[in-house]
Amino acid sequence: QVQLLESGGGLVQAGGSLRLSCAASGRFSSINYMAWYRQAPGAQRELVAPIPSGSSTNYADSVKGRFTISRDNAKNTLSLQMNRMQPEDTAVYICYARATISGWGGEYNYWGQGTQVTVSS
Repeated sequence: QVQLLESGGGLVQAGGSLRLSCAASGRFSSINYMAWYRQAPGAQRELVAPIPSGSSTNYADSVKGRFTISRDNAKNTLSLQMNRMQPEDTAVYICYARATISGWGGEYNYWGQGTQVTVSS
């Protein structure tokens, strides 16, 4: 089982930067895939940036060139560096992980509780 805890959300002015972190804990064999999602008010949840195992990160078009995702496998953390932020980036940012559970070997999906990011104009 995996628990995901996001941190780093807050209020930032347009053009500023913010860094989000997601810490994974629990009993698992491996975390096979992680990603950042976000959900803006009145909008559907969207994929912002994934980290697949064998391909390049496919950033959402709206954040390409501004956001950078990174993963520290040793520390089981996921980060999202957000630069040149815009009001349209305002959303709840949610950490996602797909992990293989120790003992059984099955793969499960896990979601964090989300952290609020607000960008003012």
